[in-house]
Amino acid sequence: MRLRIRPVDTTFYDLFTESADHLVTGVGLLAEMLADGNDAEGIARRMREAEHQADETTHAIVRRVNSVFVTPFDREDIYSLGSGLDDIMDLMDEVVDMILVYEVKVLPEALSDQVRVLQRCAELTAAAMPNLQSMKSLQEYWIEINRLENEGDRNHRRILATIFSGEFKAVEVLKLKDIVEALEGAIDGFERVANTIEQIALKES
Repeated sequence: MRLRIRPVDTTFYDLFTESADHLVTGVGLLAEMLADGNDAEGIARRMREAEHQADETTHAIVRRVNSVFVTPFDREDIYSLGSGLDDIMDLMDEVVDMILVYEVKVLPEALSDQVRVLQRCAELTAAAMPNLQSMKSLQEYWIEINRLENEGDRNHRRILATIFSGEFKAVEVLKLKDIVEALEGAIDGFERVANTIEQIALKES
């Protein structure tokens, strides 16, 4: 059995929680972007600001892991978790930006189902982060994220069927496909984060 020296410093846990909280903010803005009568430019501006704040948190995680001798768990896992959270925010920012610059006026209603999946994933991830310190009550989190990712896959197939049904013009299909794929990527990103947390928990148990 290996001996682990656990630092008392909670900085890493606080930073991961902060990073996950940025995702809750981001998906809230994404939901606003899908609402009728929205201020698309204003929402996109706020999303860029939120994405910048998320980047700052990620940079703080990297600076921290590079400056301390003892980390709460393996350094590669810290990098993986930090970059995984950041990737999700980047994808949500990309979706908002595409809706704006592509000037998409009509979105499939089923996109709202994907955003609801994302919202639930973000909420669960933010709630799970403080539990990294004790490594308790995490199994239900990654199991539920996996279930939500499967739900997202089913939604994804239905949305693709809709946009290729002939209801949309060819140029609109191309725009919508980019948006749909980025949403799917964000949901997949939450599963990758959950898988990283599961690996960390197994190593530390």
